[in-house]
Amino acid sequence: MSWLPAQEPRCEAGAGTALDLVIVPRQRDLGGLQVRRVLPASERRMVGPFVFLDQMGPVAFKPGAGLDVRPHPHIGLATVTYLFEGEILHRDSLGSVQPIRPGEVNWMTAGRGITHSERTPETLRMAPSRLFGVQAWVALPKAQEESAPSFAHHDTKALPVVETDGARVRVMAGSFSGQRSPVKTVSEMIYADATLRAGGKLSFPIEYEERGIYIVDGMVDLGGRSFGTSQLLVFRRGVDVKVTAPAGAHLLLLGGAPLDGPRHIWWNFVSSSKDSIEKAKADWKAGNFASVPGETEFIPLPE
Repeated sequence: MSWLPAQEPRCEAGAGTALDLVIVPRQRDLGGLQVRRVLPASERRMVGPFVFLDQMGPVAFKPGAGLDVRPHPHIGLATVTYLFEGEILHRDSLGSVQPIRPGEVNWMTAGRGITHSERTPETLRMAPSRLFGVQAWVALPKAQEESAPSFAHHDTKALPVVETDGARVRVMAGSFSGQRSPVKTVSEMIYADATLRAGGKLSFPIEYEERGIYIVDGMVDLGGRSFGTSQLLVFRRGVDVKVTAPAGAHLLLLGGAPLDGPRHIWWNFVSSSKDSIEKAKADWKAGNFASVPGETEFIPLPE
């Protein structure tokens, strides 16, 4: 998804032995689509390799309407799209044409450069439809920033599920409780979708240096405090984390090893080098990025 500038999330100091920080995202309306910007935040730019996290919706589209993110470029990152409701049709400059539905993973590695679009399929526009999901950006290690672009889709059946202590966890990337996702990553990380029943408990492995839990819906208890919907809990390293959901909750687990240095983010470009971002800006403006087959529109470079 094309990153349109938005006010940064608000951060609050954490309390207790496990919690380091609480991030409360800011909400913005982007042409009828409510977006909550979770990362980057002013006090925490990233969690593990995750440099960007946006919640899309939930939104109800009227007949004839839908998501229309015109072709736009990326470098230096992998976009990870995951839906709870609805459907998005992905097209990219590699020739990929792939619908994504709830519980599936679209993993697009931009590397040295890729162009893609994201739209509500025409078949869904004939009636009212809904969209609810999350898009994350995973920064690539420096050695992989100039790698060849690629795209991979993984359907729900391919992703392992762990059930324990009243929690059901779908492992989107990395490993959890001995189950590893088939999604190929270039750094050690965790990304998982967890549903907790009333009274359910969830432990977050300390094997990942940087860890966060985003509360999609519901409320969790941690260290004598309660936290609710649309909060990102960021944890201290090496400390056991166990949350409980008295009335049930829907969570995203994310994290991994810290990046090999800071990253610059400008529009849809992520890089360890400012020069690489300047080159990408010039290349997009000059039309040097590969185009998306069958698409004639594009998002201009912001001025």
